[in-house]
Amino acid sequence: MTQVSTGMIVGLGTGSTAEFVLLALARRIREGLRITGVPTSEHTVARAGELGIPLTELDGRGPIDIAIDGADEVERGSLNLIKGGGGALTREKIVAQAATRFLIVVDQTKMVDRLGAATVPVEVVPFGWQATARRIETLGAKLQRRDFVTDNGNYVLDCTFGPIDSPKSLADALDHIAGVVEHGVFICMAAEVHVGGPSGVQVMIPNG
Repeated sequence: MTQVSTGMIVGLGTGSTAEFVLLALARRIREGLRITGVPTSEHTVARAGELGIPLTELDGRGPIDIAIDGADEVERGSLNLIKGGGGALTREKIVAQAATRFLIVVDQTKMVDRLGAATVPVEVVPFGWQATARRIETLGAKLQRRDFVTDNGNYVLDCTFGPIDSPKSLADALDHIAGVVEHGVFICMAAEVHVGGPSGVQVMIPNG
């Protein structure tokens, strides 16, 4: 967490990897770091409170200096992502877009040559969700509705596409389906990916 310094506004992710980030930030706060976090889920709100991390809302008055989160898959080269396994994909994407820098932390098992082994979470409004699901199926997805309601009061459809030839084309198609609130395909958003492995941490940049 060396890229986080006093005075920053920090986007705080959701999920198992984000938990490690919260613990690291809490330790640095005890050592004197002064930051303010913007959480991406009610779960993160609760954990930050337990750990003593000060929070604020995303209100548009200024950019987030850095957002730190995990990912379900990272495509080598492009660093396009599949995210949202924890169900917070909409808020995660809002915070990522508001951040000056979006940093991803994963272990080496999340790195792939082509996205698609992981399911793509798609958040949909409850009204007519079955019709929305049928439209998504026309894109080649096999899907299942998760037994889960998001912090926004919506459903999540876990969609299996198989190897995705063009993540951007898929993202554009999902963006144009009425009833889709957001999806877990993150295109050209990660500034850096920190990949942990047996030999240490490798820092990757897009097409680097």
